Amino acid sequence: MNMPLARRAVAEFLGTGFLVAAVVGSGIMGARLAAGNVALALLANTIATGAALAALILALAPLSGAHLNPVVSLVDTLEGGLPRREMVPYVLSQALGGISGAMLAHLMFGLPLIFFSTKVRSGPAQVLSEFVATFGLILVIRSVSRQSTGAVAAAVGAYISAAYWFTASTSFANPAVTIARAFSDTFAGIRPKDVPWFVLAEFAGGIAATVLFRWLAPAARARVPAASSVQEASDLAR
Repeated sequence: MNMPLARRAVAEFLGTGFLVAAVVGSGIMGARLAAGNVALALLANTIATGAALAALILALAPLSGAHLNPVVSLVDTLEGGLPRREMVPYVLSQALGGISGAMLAHLMFGLPLIFFSTKVRSGPAQVLSEFVATFGLILVIRSVSRQSTGAVAAAVGAYISAAYWFTASTSFANPAVTIARAFSDTFAGIRPKDVPWFVLAEFAGGIAATVLFRWLAPAARARVPAASSVQEASDLAR
């Protein structure tokens, strides 16, 4: 893509912001309407998140690649799709966008702009869940990104929706989203002290998936150096 880095960074900021707004906002709405039924609240949160993620990938893939996730940006850098000098602006934009999205959700629901979460998400099972969730996410992206952007959007949205339910952590699978959710003491929140373990597990899962995919599909990697990148998928689709 030839779009200037500043514009792509803004797209990543906006995309991650809207993603977190969808996660936090739907969590607030779901919890309010579910009348104490946690399963129903989680279902509402799942549907909104999966749908928003798919829509944002479709909308932003032609602009920035729609990474919306520091792990995806790291993997794309490791695979040669994103220049190393551009990874930090991408990640910073995603992190700041995510925090802004949480704040926006609070404002829309009449809550304080920032109030740090007290929701406990700790322990080996939770950390393992984040490793597994991110491992699976990167495998899905790496495999499907050789197809159309629409296929990537559908696959990623479907995978994250499923992972909400088959992981104990409800599948954050995204360091920027994890950090942002620490700023929200709502249904989707996470205690700040639990964030580092989640983030480490997410990066570890992404790197492990990348190494495995290199072995599983070496020919695919040779044909498409940036196969891990949604941005490359968009280029190929055109």
